[in-house]
Amino acid sequence: MSTTLVKKEEVTRKWYILDAAGQPLGRTAVQAANILRGKHKPDYTPHVDCGDFVIIINAADAVLTGNKLQQKYYRHHSGWVGGLKEVQYKRLMEVRPDFAMTLAVRGMMSKNTRDRGALKRLRVFKGAEHKHAAQKPVAWAQA
Repeated sequence: MSTTLVKKEEVTRKWYILDAAGQPLGRTAVQAANILRGKHKPDYTPHVDCGDFVIIINAADAVLTGNKLQQKYYRHHSGWVGGLKEVQYKRLMEVRPDFAMTLAVRGMMSKNTRDRGALKRLRVFKGAEHKHAAQKPVAWAQA
């Protein structure tokens, strides 16, 4: 029995929709990261970018469990002295829930060039409407 290794030219990509309404933010991010990397496919090859496109809808309705809304912060630094910026997740989920979901998915991915390319196939929307109907996306069955 031999192992089949997929080549970059042989990859066929599909579009999937994940609905984040009522789901924990991290659970939706894990599912999106696995689809983006292609780990759901039977011919998954670790060194080839064989993942699919992911559309996440209803990001504003995602749930953070426990006290994460008050205790969790998004921090980034401008590079200058005293340039630390921090935003509480309660405020981030009110203003930019799509960015919070993108951060969660990015945190679940490996930090290499293959997965940076995979993140370009992620589309996140606050509400239920999206602009990718022409691609005929399929609803992902939540596990």
